[in-house]
Amino acid sequence: MAKEEEETMSTQHGAFWDDLAEDLQDPEFLRHYVVESIRISTIDQIVNALDEARDAADLSKAALARAISAEPAVVRRLFSAKHVNPTLGTLAEVAAALGMRITLEPLPAADRKSVTEPLLEGRSADTRALAKHLGELRNTKNRPRAAA
Repeated sequence: MAKEEEETMSTQHGAFWDDLAEDLQDPEFLRHYVVESIRISTIDQIVNALDEARDAADLSKAALARAISAEPAVVRRLFSAKHVNPTLGTLAEVAAALGMRITLEPLPAADRKSVTEPLLEGRSADTRALAKHLGELRNTKNRPRAAA
């Protein structure tokens, strides 16, 4: 990639973060963005962990669908679609069929400070840092997964 192209991409990327940081100064936008970021990250982590457990159990998607009395397409979409929004009930059924359950855990202290406080207060002292942190949470594909 030519140096000029790299500088253009860096400027465009920087402009995105600058615009997002500015948008996050609006309390309503901030709350919506934080909630959506956490929702996406949480669902991705659960679905990825369930798919890894399915693979480890050497269970096909069709067999898993039969186990929860669902259409095979439901399970295929859960593990294959780019954007999924499964119900908690569906995730709990899949987890049970894999010998697992879904539990709640407290956010790490750093996340409580950087995510929960702005959500409750409707503002952040550093919206650019918040935007980057939420972007990292939303990009779960590159994050290490917890052991099942």
